[in-house]
Amino acid sequence: MKKYILLLTLFASIIAKAQDTPISAFLEKWENSKDYLVEMAELMPEDKYTYKPTERQKTFQEQLLHIKQNMDWLSSTYFSKEKKEAKKATYTTKTEVIAAITEAFDNTAAIIKKASPEELKEIVEFFAGPKTKLQILNLLQDHVTHHRGQLIVYLNLNDIKPPRFRGW
Repeated sequence: MKKYILLLTLFASIIAKAQDTPISAFLEKWENSKDYLVEMAELMPEDKYTYKPTERQKTFQEQLLHIKQNMDWLSSTYFSKEKKEAKKATYTTKTEVIAAITEAFDNTAAIIKKASPEELKEIVEFFAGPKTKLQILNLLQDHVTHHRGQLIVYLNLNDIKPPRFRGW
């Protein structure tokens, strides 16, 4: 009986270890990041989507769409075998913007799920110099985090309490 318990424990730890890859870790974080950003987007009233703290800054809506465009660009350029022509879409309502953000997160996740751990070691040409695909993967999340931090300020400046932070 002890042998079976030991084997079962060993098997479970092997499966858990196999799931603990940079890609699986990214995807878990990515889903939480999506939920966090969408909650922020939902909190801001639609009439405040044109709000920007200073003339130099993007509006709340422009920040969200910039995040979306960056996700689309990085995931399709560096992780997709199928190159899609970028569509210049216009989003005029809060509902459309939130749907576009959600779709971009989901599309990126679907693309990244197809990547292999070996692929993350590949070096690609990037405007900041040669980078591994793992670095591009990290940039995807870092870019969302950077602009999401700005959106927290936008919410606070409009006396809207931001949602509670989600780490993982």
